[in-house]
Amino acid sequence: MKRLKVVTLFVAVCAAFMLKAEAAGVGFIDYQKVQENYSFALQAVKEVDAKGLELQQYMVDKEKQYKSLDTPLKKKNFEDATAREFKAKEEAYLKLKMSKEEQIYKKIQAATKDVMVEQKLDTIVDFRVIFVGGLDVTDLVIQKLKSGKY
Repeated sequence: MKRLKVVTLFVAVCAAFMLKAEAAGVGFIDYQKVQENYSFALQAVKEVDAKGLELQQYMVDKEKQYKSLDTPLKKKNFEDATAREFKAKEEAYLKLKMSKEEQIYKKIQAATKDVMVEQKLDTIVDFRVIFVGGLDVTDLVIQKLKSGKY
């Protein structure tokens, strides 16, 4: 009976040490900082911004054309056509923006997963949810993204 207690205690101690060795912890990341230091993200933002400016210029040009129209019927037809064209352009802009955001997110997430494995972390969360503790992996993710793999 005494031997059983010793064996049970030994197994419990070994299990505790094994759990301690397996538990790696929590990492955190400043996603905004990663985006600001990732050339793909910067290029995508420039592309989306350029499309947004094109949309604004389109409206400025259409406003000038509208002012040159002389009859209410021409103005009404012009408004209808412009509204349809603008809606199509706006939808294309929003689709491009969402696509680029998704591409950026997936690339950053892939690099973050690789860092999580390399650092033997259990999870990586946004830095704003960490009050104390954890491992800041922001710079490691930036380095991983700059390696050109993603």
